[in-house]
Amino acid sequence: MKALLRVDEAAAALAVSRWTIYRWVEQGRLEGTKIGHGTLRIFAHSIDRLVEQNRIEDVSVGAFAQSGHIASTSVAVQ
Repeated sequence: MKALLRVDEAAAALAVSRWTIYRWVEQGRLEGTKIGHGTLRIFAHSIDRLVEQNRIEDVSVGAFAQSGHIASTSVAVQ
């Protein structure tokens, strides 16, 4: 991965909108830098960090399972 990503590349990598990327940079969730005449670039390492910080190790015991968003299902195999 490149060290600096364009906003649209960062958005595609995280499956979010360009506006979410701008908001996350403003909030400090992602690190960016302005180059040229205000063109924003996102540091790839900050994307990796964001993903790692939000990683769920085992969804069966996590908040999703406790909230009922993930239900255990059984599938009959014939």
